[in-house]
Parts: sequence; structure tokens; C-alpha cells
Amino acid sequence: MLDVRRLRLLRELSIRGTLAEVAEALQYSPSSVSQQLALLEKEAGVELLRKTGRRVQLTPQAEVLVAHTAQLLETLEQAEADLAASLTTVTGTVRIAVFQSAALALMPETLSRMATAYPEVRIEMIQREPETALHETWARDFDLVIAEQYPGHAAPRYPELDRVKLTTDAIRLAVPAEATDRPRITSIEHTAGLAWVMEPRGAASRHWAEQACRSAGFEPDVRFETADLQAQIRLIESGNAVALMPDLVWTGRGTTAQLLDLPGNPHRTIFTSVRRSSAKRPAILAARETLAITAESVRNPDDD
Repeated sequence: MLDVRRLRLLRELSIRGTLAEVAEALQYSPSSVSQQLALLEKEAGVELLRKTGRRVQLTPQAEVLVAHTAQLLETLEQAEADLAASLTTVTGTVRIAVFQSAALALMPETLSRMATAYPEVRIEMIQREPETALHETWARDFDLVIAEQYPGHAAPRYPELDRVKLTTDAIRLAVPAEATDRPRITSIEHTAGLAWVMEPRGAASRHWAEQACRSAGFEPDVRFETADLQAQIRLIESGNAVALMPDLVWTGRGTTAQLLDLPGNPHRTIFTSVRRSSAKRPAILAARETLAITAESVRNPDDD
């Protein structure tokens, strides 16, 4: 009989690439991971790993086991969800990965609502960029991810993950308040030659912003790069930069910046994803429901 825990280590190796990364993810020592995989080879009776330089490579037989392990883990997770659903109290831990603007705008109220309605549910939150978070949720590092998708820029899809729309927000041009010593800005075309602040390369927002500028007929002068949206806001409000900002970043705060509509009124979509095998776990259902309530209250604050 093959050991499920050792099979999971093999699958983790196929996902993460090195024994060291598997050990770090699962809080084992690299030598312990290596020993467990050696025992799995004995159980299977076939070679599972081959050394290639300083790394190890999975054999075709190991890939067969990995595919079955993925199905096995899904079945076990579904069994856990069904067991939890049979209980009368919603309990457990939900690990959430969330990007910064959603963490600022949605999570404080969501955490407060969850603490009141579901006091026996523990929420753990870590900030992650959406593309990384989706992969890590698929890899079982997280239970739920709050991610984003910009117009014309598809977020990665994993067959094991579902996708539920949470909300949308408009993307606008944010420029410093009008001043007598600067030309008036009324459109994105007027920002050609001005200093821009954007997220680092590789971020969906960066790609989308660059394409928006190019569609307007110029290459943006990106003098400042930061993933910290609060830092971006300070640069804009202080008169040092312009940027394309989604409306969610202004939740709960005023601003001296001018927010200008863009052609076509583009919107960003914010969604949640969980593994389909855990989607019916009561704690996850509660977290999703509470997030939806919070998103609606942010979208329509006068309704509260």
C-alpha cells in the first residue's frame, strides 16, 4: 500500500521543483523529504527520481503517481468538506491570499463580520500578487484567493480552481490637483512626457497601464516603480507622478488627486477562487458569503 503522505511529497516536488522548496513549504528538513521519497520508491518498486546535476527529475512512473495523487487529494478534501458540512457549527481555518488594494478595502470589515457571525472560524491572511496566489492556492498553500483581472488581460486558470465574481471597479487616471505652475490635465494624452508611477514589470496592472498609454499614442515615462499602492497615492498627491488607479484604492479615504475617466470606461474584475474539492466546506462558504456582503457595502456605502 502506497503511503498518502509520501505521495503528497512526490506531488509537491513536481510542483515546486526542488527538495529544498518542498521542505520549506511543508516545514520538513530536506533530508527528511529525501528519506521519505526513497521509502516511496521502495513501496512502488520502481525508480521515481533521477539526479540531473544538483536537482532531481521525476521519472515517467513518478508522473503517473503524481496524477493519481492529485485525484486522491481532491477526494480526501471533498470528504473533509462533507464531514464539516455535517456539523452544526461552522469551524476551522481559512487561509486567504489577497492583493493589496483588496486587503485594504475589503478585509478589515470582512474580518469583523466573520468574528461576529462565525467566532469559531480562524482567518489567516497573507498578501500575495494574484498570479502567484492562484498558483499557490492550486498547490494547497491557501484555501481561498482574492484575485483581479484587468480588461483584455486574462488571469491564469487552473482546472482544479473555480472562479466566482466578487465585484468590479472602474480604472481612472489619477493626477495631482490642479496647480498654476502646471498645464491642466484633462485626458491620458496630456500625460505624455510626465512622470508615471506603476507596479513592477510582470504585474497585470503594469501591463495594462502600459498598453493604455501606447493606445493613447505615447510610451509612458515610468520613473517610479512600487507595488505599494499607498506609496503610489502619495507620489500622485504630492505632485510627483500620475498613474492609472482602480477605484477600490480610495475606499475609506479622501484624496486631493483628480480622478479622470478613461475612454471606454474600463473596469477591473475582482474574483475569488477556491479548489472545487473544498468549495462546499462551511468555513469557506462563510468567508465567501461575508466577502460578498462587504464588497456590496463598499460598492454601495449608502445602503448600510
